[in-house]
Amino acid sequence: MVLGLSHAGTSVFKASSPSRRILVATLDGIVMLERLGDGLNSGWRVADRTLQGSHVSSILMPTPGLILAGIFQGGVVASSDDGQTWTPRDNGIDVHDVYSLGSTTLSGRLRLFAGTEPAHIYISDDLGQSWRDVPSLREVPGVPRWTFPAPPHIGHLKQIAIAPDNPAVIYGAIEQGGLLKSIDGGETWREIPGVDDDVHRLVIDPHDSRRMFTVTGVGIYASNDGGENWERRTDEGSIVGGYPDQFTFVPGKPNDLIVTGARDNPDGWFTTHFAGSRMARSRDGGRSWQIVGNGFPAPDQMQASVEAMCLEDRGSSFSLFVGTTIGEVWASDDGAENWTAIARGLAPVSKGAHAHILNAA
Repeated sequence: MVLGLSHAGTSVFKASSPSRRILVATLDGIVMLERLGDGLNSGWRVADRTLQGSHVSSILMPTPGLILAGIFQGGVVASSDDGQTWTPRDNGIDVHDVYSLGSTTLSGRLRLFAGTEPAHIYISDDLGQSWRDVPSLREVPGVPRWTFPAPPHIGHLKQIAIAPDNPAVIYGAIEQGGLLKSIDGGETWREIPGVDDDVHRLVIDPHDSRRMFTVTGVGIYASNDGGENWERRTDEGSIVGGYPDQFTFVPGKPNDLIVTGARDNPDGWFTTHFAGSRMARSRDGGRSWQIVGNGFPAPDQMQASVEAMCLEDRGSSFSLFVGTTIGEVWASDDGAENWTAIARGLAPVSKGAHAHILNAA
């Protein structure tokens, strides 16, 4: 099968054997990486490049045979040939700065979501052939406070999450603005209090939808009751770093978590041009964390920011892939124990302008 590595698209895949191809969303289109052989240690090569000139935010694989890509300042495009060719599929999306994509199935019918800057959510019920804006997202009380530190100071819908046991329950992460929830398939929305407004993403336990983690610009929050109450699990002084972002559950181990983070908030990157990124793992539900090593750069060595992650669940083990703002892709095929760089010299894998800030020096 084909995997997708992007900032805000499909991030967990299931496979019976190691996949041979992965689509990487970059600042200059999509790069297809391909394994050189069938074995886990057979290495990788760049097999193809498409959508050059487009800064790709998200890769969504909602159903076999269909891949969607969201583009910063560019709308939504679709592919039916494993990402080799793409055609526009954004009729009805009138805010074309696309930050996130998501999908669910309601009454046997696939529903697609696109999140934008300014923060809107668009719905498609015909595989992206047409889209409609959902006005209720912008009718919650906190909308006047939605903003973003960097010019033009406009908040965006950074990530879309679906409850694994109820396809009508949808969450939206507004950066910066807060966490939103819909219980009717994205038609109406309400705010979820208790977490910092700088929401990066919500990640839900695939086996227990009441158990979830919200990753924010100041730390990680946990809830065991579906978001009614929250407990802060990390802060700016945590070894996770002051700016966590990518996050995943380890398959089959509900208390085993993996997160990536940067040392400081991106405001400081304008001066230091250094993210100090790191990857950390918790085996106790986020109460304590240990830095991931064994080939992955140490926090004081990593100038780049890790801005995309995807996991391939193979049952007995899993592979994990991450992409960085200097165009590296790092991978582990043994459950995040050992790491190697499988690609270097690609265009940056980056949300928004982060790569420009870090690589300006």
